[in-house]
Amino acid sequence: MRKVIVEAEVSLDGIMGADNENFWNLIFQFHSADVTAYLDDLLLMPDALLLGRETYESFAQIWPTMEGKSADKINSMPKYVASRTLKEPLEWNATLIKGDVAESIKKLKQEPGEGLLQYGVGELTHTMLKEGLVDELRILVYPFTFGEGTRAFEHMGIHTLKLLDTRTFTSGAMVHRYQPQGPA
Repeated sequence: MRKVIVEAEVSLDGIMGADNENFWNLIFQFHSADVTAYLDDLLLMPDALLLGRETYESFAQIWPTMEGKSADKINSMPKYVASRTLKEPLEWNATLIKGDVAESIKKLKQEPGEGLLQYGVGELTHTMLKEGLVDELRILVYPFTFGEGTRAFEHMGIHTLKLLDTRTFTSGAMVHRYQPQGPA
């Protein structure tokens, strides 16, 4: 059975960058060699991506223009996109999830493979957490505060998490790995 891993990069105050260029400029200052290696290893682990509409649209503009091992991997892997507004056909080796998103992801988890990775936290994450479909959350926290913007897990209710481990990088960034335990 494939595992679903959700990975999010946030500031110390829980802000996610989305389309804010200043946020990403700050994050990239903390992409030390060990952070980059961690992110590369994470990308090389799964055989498919789960994406919400916003992440899909953002990634589909950036990744096809990039080169290297990580770009080759992400550009070639299948992507499953949850959206109520996108229409087929999707580009960038992507398939639109039709009908009940939770049921579709349950079926994807049953397929043979290495795993499913979702980047970012949003409505898709909320649906998967509510339905018990997330096997692991990886929250990469950077040592700065951003002060405003969308917070990870905003409006998602209460969920308890079991800490699996924490790793500190040379840049001061930390990744916390959690196993969701369910709604509180």
